[in-house]
Amino acid sequence: MTFVNVGTLGTQPGQREAVVAILTRANPQLAQAGCLLYEVGTSEESPDTVFVTELWTSAEAHQESLQLPSVREAIAEAMPLLNGQMSGFQYQISGSPLRD
Repeated sequence: MTFVNVGTLGTQPGQREAVVAILTRANPQLAQAGCLLYEVGTSEESPDTVFVTELWTSAEAHQESLQLPSVREAIAEAMPLLNGQMSGFQYQISGSPLRD
């Protein structure tokens, strides 16, 4: 079953676009690790928040991806730009009316 990780990252004032730039850099290792979708977004209603939606082949693939050097480097680069306010949730996809 497909695993979903959805989260929000609070950023330091004025640092939202810098965090978006870090998170949207091309990273072919993610697909190799089992990432099916990695989308980063923003909302003008939340000017200091970055929204991330990830679909993975499994929860294990997601967990293992956190050990990739490229992912660890991105996390280290983004951390000083964050304000510590993070939230989110995870779940397994049960099905979709868009697929067989």
